[in-house]
Amino acid sequence: MHLYTWSWFFLFCYVLIMIIIGIIGNNRVTNSDDFATARNSYGPLLLALAFASTAASGATFLGLPGLTYTYGLSTLWIAFLYPIGIYIGILISQRSIAKFGNSSGARSIPEYLGERYQSEFLRVSAALFSLILLFYLAGQLVAGLVMFEMMLGIPKSWALIITTLVLLAYITFGGAHADILTDGAQGLLMIFLAIMIAILFILGVGSDGLPNLVLKLKNDDPQLVSSFYSGSPITASIWSYISLVVAHIPLGLLPHIGNKLWALKNESSRSRFLILAFSFGMILPAITLGGALARGIFGDDLLDSSLGANAALPRLFIDIFPTWVAALLGVGILSAVMSTADGLVISTSQVFANDIYRKTIAPRIHQNLNQDRLDKNVLIISRIVTALTLVGASVLAWFTIGMNVVLLTWIGIGGFTAALMGPLVLGCIWRGVTPAGAIFGFWFGAILFILIHTQILSSLIYLGDWFKFYSDSPYSAATISGLLAVIATIFISLFTKTLPRHHLDKAF
Repeated sequence: MHLYTWSWFFLFCYVLIMIIIGIIGNNRVTNSDDFATARNSYGPLLLALAFASTAASGATFLGLPGLTYTYGLSTLWIAFLYPIGIYIGILISQRSIAKFGNSSGARSIPEYLGERYQSEFLRVSAALFSLILLFYLAGQLVAGLVMFEMMLGIPKSWALIITTLVLLAYITFGGAHADILTDGAQGLLMIFLAIMIAILFILGVGSDGLPNLVLKLKNDDPQLVSSFYSGSPITASIWSYISLVVAHIPLGLLPHIGNKLWALKNESSRSRFLILAFSFGMILPAITLGGALARGIFGDDLLDSSLGANAALPRLFIDIFPTWVAALLGVGILSAVMSTADGLVISTSQVFANDIYRKTIAPRIHQNLNQDRLDKNVLIISRIVTALTLVGASVLAWFTIGMNVVLLTWIGIGGFTAALMGPLVLGCIWRGVTPAGAIFGFWFGAILFILIHTQILSSLIYLGDWFKFYSDSPYSAATISGLLAVIATIFISLFTKTLPRHHLDKAF
């Protein structure tokens, strides 16, 4: 059969399975808290698979191979260092977030921050600023679009519509339960895919062995086999890789990932969950090796194509595998896209349903509303906003198709990671962070990231060529702004009122 035929067949099977899981998830949703968090519902293995697959995303499975195709083996540092940063952050913060989040009934990371610092302003600020993660969601939709266009041979517009509808089909009903169940299944497929790509790279398939592959890359551009690629601030030096690790420390605490920490069935399995999640997280980046293999086989042909380097891995599958295998692997990449996109949609819906309506609006306009009615309202709003979020992200994705998926997603990620460095990461290890310090650190980090990465700051103040060059890297921009935000958080906290001791005891 033709590639398109196999692709449609596997897509149909995939969508059917996702919808069935969504229905199962829907049956587990008894209230709005179930929809938002699936609290205390899953064991460490399934949750670790779901956590790792959500953290990996379409950026890992299309964007990173695309960067490797463009910049060579130096990109492998990005692939295998970023999980280390993520799990450093989780090790620092997981206990406090899980303990205090569960005891306070928090349904989102913004709500956790609001309860932790007894600040409605911080909760609303974090909730509204989290909307910048729509860029992250748009990046996932772009990745899905690339897969659908190449594997199904359909126009970009229809590819985007199908990607959006697949997500809508199972998330709207099953919420966090559907998110975790589908991500667990998708995680297994992604791990298989990553291991297979690593084997193909080691064997040098399509290039007559690994030594010959490396020689081809070297002949094309000597920097492709170097530890650094001087033309790109994300791979140019040791600083590039240090900033990569630091920038990713808060990433596992972003709303769409951090909310999974409340789904762990019991506290005694926390260590097992962390070990499994880290192990899976270190396997998945092996998919990046496919970008180097594609460059060795195709040369620089894809750099000038309409889909760009993002198409490196799909093109590799199509060229070296039988059609049915290529189609199946394409669904595997689609799984990576969906595993992050669904979590992003859920967390965004909670901005409006939980953080804005339930916590802010309802107490003011529905003072006599009983709890059951309030819960039903939150659940209805959650599902409506889920659909609207997907539509908005689809529009944004349409206008950003040409960007590398990794760099697009980090427009959304960078500002938030910088903002969380002070109030969340520091706030989980130091009791001395005050509400004023947390609020100032949050907004200082967020605004500074925007000023640095857009190079507005460099245009206003001359800070040297080094700063201007590296500010173009979202990782460098997030690291600089995040570390300065930590310093600002400490400084403000030293001169402002601390939280009551009995409240802090609950958080630590």
